[in-house]
Amino acid sequence: MKDATIIYTKIDEAPALATCSLLPVIKAFVKGTGISIETKDISLAGRIRASFPENLSDAQKIPDYLGELGELTMKPEANIIKLPNISASIPQLKAAIKELQDHGCDIPDYPEEPATDKEKEIHQRYAKVLGSAVNPVLRQGNSDRRAPESVKEYAKKYPKSMGLSLREWSSDSKSHVSYMTAGDFYGNEKSVVMEKDDVLTIEFTGAEGRPEVQKKGVAVSKGEIVDGTFMSIKSLRDFIGKQIGDAKKQDILFSLHMKATMMKVSDPVIFGHCVLVYYNDVLEKHADLLKELGVNVNNGIGDLYARMQKLPHDKREEIEKDIEALYEKQPGLAMVDSSKGITNLHVPSDIIIDASMPVVIRDGGKMWGRDDKLHDAKAVIPDRSYATIYEEIVEDCKKHGAFDRSKLGTVPNVGLMAQKAEEYGSHLTTFESPGDGKITVKDSSGAILMEHEVEKGDVWRMSRVKDVPVRDWVKLAVTRMKASGTPGIFWLDENRAHDAQLIRKVEQYIKDYDTKGLEYHIMAPQNAMKFTLERIRKGEDTISITGNVLRDYLTDLFPIIELGTSQDAFHCAAAERRRTF
Repeated sequence: MKDATIIYTKIDEAPALATCSLLPVIKAFVKGTGISIETKDISLAGRIRASFPENLSDAQKIPDYLGELGELTMKPEANIIKLPNISASIPQLKAAIKELQDHGCDIPDYPEEPATDKEKEIHQRYAKVLGSAVNPVLRQGNSDRRAPESVKEYAKKYPKSMGLSLREWSSDSKSHVSYMTAGDFYGNEKSVVMEKDDVLTIEFTGAEGRPEVQKKGVAVSKGEIVDGTFMSIKSLRDFIGKQIGDAKKQDILFSLHMKATMMKVSDPVIFGHCVLVYYNDVLEKHADLLKELGVNVNNGIGDLYARMQKLPHDKREEIEKDIEALYEKQPGLAMVDSSKGITNLHVPSDIIIDASMPVVIRDGGKMWGRDDKLHDAKAVIPDRSYATIYEEIVEDCKKHGAFDRSKLGTVPNVGLMAQKAEEYGSHLTTFESPGDGKITVKDSSGAILMEHEVEKGDVWRMSRVKDVPVRDWVKLAVTRMKASGTPGIFWLDENRAHDAQLIRKVEQYIKDYDTKGLEYHIMAPQNAMKFTLERIRKGEDTISITGNVLRDYLTDLFPIIELGTSQDAFHCAAAERRRTF
């Protein structure tokens, strides 16, 4: 690669018009400078084609561009424009496969329940392109994201020209956020810091007392934070049932907000249980038929609609009438597309919390109903780890009203994301418990580092954060505070096992720097949100210093409030730090 080369990525996120129109602008801008532009296809369809080269003709084959860019990212000459890309759900994957097959690509169907060795091998190949497959490869460093000053000033001067206007809030709004208070990931979390480099094993032991290896060969390094936790499915289903009942009682919409793309193993399972609870009457009545059809509720109720098209007209009509009757009994569902009847529970990738909750805030706490009108809504976010930040902003808007873009401060972010930090539910250390028993994490000597009592179907997960990225994160935060003179908040909860470990590291590593004259705080996310909202409404800026998931949430939330669009639109202006450690 020449030093003067910019790689422009071909992706598949909407709006495609914006993506396609930017390339000729960049080419025109660099014309005559000696800088060349190359494009690389890292779209979902492109990644699928790269995964099955033996099935394709020479004309259909493309290289593994994502792998190439991952290697390039580690080099100092790397200059990559990574445009917003979809984090593919299984329904999106299957749709892309069909489209490629329709265009003559001889690639295999996705085996949802692989039985043979061949099916398992195909399933594993597809697993590598699902979910947030692009970002962990290209984002090898921590992030320093902020809206360009010129864009921010334009938004303040012309607040109604930036995206959709902010709708007014009513002080008597019934909209609110609901989350679990027991049995969730937050409440069950345990965390350790590794004293040395090691290799861990995750085991399940049932009533018969024989350990079954769930994952082995988990390499960890000295100083690495290793967490284990689980979501109790029994507690989850009880919680969802109560929230459905409460939404009906208050006559407000029921909506579910999750991250089934980034958390591609855990959240689709949780999403599926929410579908099971809401549509229980219909799914139980037709259980045998739905099993025969192969309906998978983890893919949303849309999977039922798609598969029942194969049924005779009278049987399909019977199910459709039962669903309509259920809608009369249950609270109204928030809609993704009310004109097409696509509900909040249709497809897990249709409602992604970091995009959906800011829109709720923007729209005065309301969501669209089946009648194509806006209504107050219950926003259900099962795990409480970060649900509280949305609870805080909803209550703030009830009290103080909609935000005024012409007067708002800004909230840049310093995010801990290097070396796959905190990728909850996205990897091979997340799974459903195969039975009632214990899940243990053991070191290479067989010593138990952590242990959880689980029931069949509970979603257990491990997440990890290496030590060197934490050191770099603290350094980046101090650098940003010094450069801007802006106060910084570490959004960390001392009452949460994972965050408690991070707080100890922050307090240790920040001593390596001269912080005289800097204002920084360590606050639980809900308190950090309250502090930040008080400042932003006064026109004051505040740096959010967060882990990877909150980075994802806040770099959508605040830009949508401030600018009318996600900060993904400003990747070119943000400084994504490459791996320099």
